[in-house]
Amino acid sequence: MASNTGQMGYLPSGGAIFCTIPDIFYLPELVFGGLVLCLVASTYLDPPNPQAYVISVTIFCFIMSFLWLMVFACGSHRNKSSWASADVAYHAFAALLYLSASVLLAFITIFIGDANLKETILYKLDVAAVVFSFLTTLLYVIHTIFSALRWKSF
Repeated sequence: MASNTGQMGYLPSGGAIFCTIPDIFYLPELVFGGLVLCLVASTYLDPPNPQAYVISVTIFCFIMSFLWLMVFACGSHRNKSSWASADVAYHAFAALLYLSASVLLAFITIFIGDANLKETILYKLDVAAVVFSFLTTLLYVIHTIFSALRWKSF
């Protein structure tokens, strides 16, 4: 039976991670997550606590996704089902974190927009950060779904 998620019960390593459906989302997650980090960090952090949470989530997910990518690229996972379940757990956790950060960032952006700052460049950067944050959340959710399908095949 053919599948778009690669071979059933198989965790790729090396360059093969860029050819299978769940693992092909690593690079877009890193790129969009980096864009969110740059956009949020380039704005005025007001109020500081919610914005600091968004930056913390972005840094955590960026570093962990990069390390997870390196584990699969170097072949350190040895094709075990426990790595497949850990892959699902991490991406589900990252999707939940990004969703909470995206909603918080959208709320703060709306709050800033009500303060008659809609014409400033900082407001436009915040809006772009919200858009990229929700796109990154979507990428993590899609990665979680396809990783769960792969995990189910083990």
